[in-house]
Amino acid sequence: MKTNISEKTLQDLEFTTVLEQVAAFCISDLGKEKTAQIIPIQTKEELFFELNLVNEYLGSYQNENRIPNHGFDDIAEAIKRLAIENSYLDTETFLKVASVTETVNELKKFLNKFNDYYPTLFKLSDEIEYTSFVSDAINKIITSYGSVADNASPILKQIRKDINNVRGKISESFSHALSKSIASGYLDDIKETIIDNQRVLAVTAMHRRKVKGSLLGSSKSGSIVYIAPQATLTYSRELQNLLYEEKQEIVKILRALAEEIRPFVPLLEEYIVFLTHLDVVAAKAKYAREINALLPKISKEKKIFLRDAFHPILWRKNHQQNIKTFPQTLELNEKQQIIVISGPNAGGKSITLKTIGLLQVMLQSGLLIPVHERSETSIFNTILTDIGDNQSIENQLSTYSYRLKNMRYFLRKCNHNTLFLIDEFGTGSDPELGGALAEIFLEEFYEKKAFGIITTHYANLKVLANELENVTNANMQFDERTLEPLYKLFIGQAGSSFTFEVAQKNGIPFSLINRAKKRVETEKVRLDKTISKLQKERNRLQKTSDDLDNQKSKGKEHIESLQEKEQKIREKLEGFQELYDNNKRMLTLGRKINELLNKYFQTNNKKELTADFFKWVTAEKTKFIKKNPPIKKTKTEKKLDIVTAQKQKAAIKKVEQEVLQKVVKVREEKKIEAAKVAKAKAEYVFKVGDRVRLIDGNSVGSIDKIEKKNVFINYGMFTTKASIEKLELVERAKK
Repeated sequence: MKTNISEKTLQDLEFTTVLEQVAAFCISDLGKEKTAQIIPIQTKEELFFELNLVNEYLGSYQNENRIPNHGFDDIAEAIKRLAIENSYLDTETFLKVASVTETVNELKKFLNKFNDYYPTLFKLSDEIEYTSFVSDAINKIITSYGSVADNASPILKQIRKDINNVRGKISESFSHALSKSIASGYLDDIKETIIDNQRVLAVTAMHRRKVKGSLLGSSKSGSIVYIAPQATLTYSRELQNLLYEEKQEIVKILRALAEEIRPFVPLLEEYIVFLTHLDVVAAKAKYAREINALLPKISKEKKIFLRDAFHPILWRKNHQQNIKTFPQTLELNEKQQIIVISGPNAGGKSITLKTIGLLQVMLQSGLLIPVHERSETSIFNTILTDIGDNQSIENQLSTYSYRLKNMRYFLRKCNHNTLFLIDEFGTGSDPELGGALAEIFLEEFYEKKAFGIITTHYANLKVLANELENVTNANMQFDERTLEPLYKLFIGQAGSSFTFEVAQKNGIPFSLINRAKKRVETEKVRLDKTISKLQKERNRLQKTSDDLDNQKSKGKEHIESLQEKEQKIREKLEGFQELYDNNKRMLTLGRKINELLNKYFQTNNKKELTADFFKWVTAEKTKFIKKNPPIKKTKTEKKLDIVTAQKQKAAIKKVEQEVLQKVVKVREEKKIEAAKVAKAKAEYVFKVGDRVRLIDGNSVGSIDKIEKKNVFINYGMFTTKASIEKLELVERAKK
């Protein structure tokens, strides 16, 4: 796929404005520059990769694993300087380089940890190398305050030690000279001050020759002179020499550091490209979050289905002014190849056209679009637009001449994988002649299987759209009473221009409108009136359809509510059944305990009571273990189970041989007995009052009523309905 979307198309659709809005979300100047250069992506692989990047970043706002901060300084110029042999950077710039590498390393570690959440972002980061060598080397030499560390080299350490010693001597010698001058009464009240970053004595002018040292200035009045003591000057010269040596040693260290990290210049360039790309992706995601954009389904089939689509620039502007923006829903496919939109001016035809075009260009440039989540579209190789006047004074072209040149370009570029958008198709010339030529152009686009949307007022184009199989008329809805636009697109019917109605609403005298009507061909007026009448009828039918849909929706909700209640009742019945079974079991246990107690009260035999109780408990435990076999946890228990199983298996084989002969005989007897029981059961006719239970249940109830093959069983607390085939007789009704 090679995309052919011209600069003119991007201008027509105001794509640059969208990029300016996206760039405002960038956190770096490099990101803003990169965003301004965005154009439609050439290959599908690269496009899908970019869309997935933005979609994943947008998804990061909805989970706890937020992508770490990726702000960075522009070190592009620093990298260029670093690439030059024998060059070095200042300490602040070195720290910026270290910060960039640390930011990239942090992102790589994060995306490696959460690669299941962000597979595409992980793939982007995985293409660059992870290394902490650069940041470690810089942080070893330069402190976080931007100064070279004392231990950067032994020489620097010694120089700084000497500097501190000399500064101590300077302070000591100055203090001595200060005390001596104070004692002699040579100083002014201020005693001392700072000149050229060094301490000096404030000597009264009359005593200036009595103090040895260098004269560095005087007060404005001349009553005070500032003198650096002689002893201090000697140490100051030594300090200057040491400071010069320190500076030379720092340059030497920084050159060595630059030499050490110079091999990583290509990697640093990759880091900047990566962080700039991530900044652009983040800006796209932030913009998408603001305009409620998402990634629609990208269809392999050639189609466009944009549901509840908003024009992002218009939506943003209206949102700031608290004005409602009306979404549009539109579909293009093989059976609806071209849509011809008609209707009055200021009804929203052009904005609908621009919305579809801009969203398609945005998507093909790696931006998410503000549509419903069930929208889908395909990728077009070519997008052609003819929107606006485009009159060229420089080239001495009229509107119509320009449009003809544009149509020539369209005819040359148009093919089956083209989306074309034309506003006010055919205008600029004589209506009949221009309309005829517009018909020919439309037929050519149709024959080339191109997808497109055009807006027009020409009746002949509306008629042609009705005649061509895969071309559909559409109109922007208009309130015929208030003559206000409704900003809703209706597919399937041409729209009236409401020319005279709009003129009347705007204050044109009725007499002038009547004169105009008389000059128009009768058939034209009749056609426009018929279209207007059809549009009114369609509005009425649409309202009725909406009411029916609402009633259907309410009915569906009522059915769902009833089903939910039925489910709850069923669950309650099942709960009652379970409760009944549990209560019955507890009654059985109570009867058994009561039986043991009565026997004990009669015999007063504790041993017998204990023996009977434990015998009963053992039997109950055996039943429980059969239903809930214990889980063996230790290896010893598992081994014992295996040995026991082997013994049981051997015993069973031995018994099988002894019992095998008896089994055949028992089976025959059982068959005969079962046949008798089945015959008796088949012949038995259930009566009201019989105590029965379900074949797959434990609870016993009595038959209240019999209806054909169904019976109603009373369990005491509730009654249920069952089929006769599922019943088992427990006790016949008493006569």
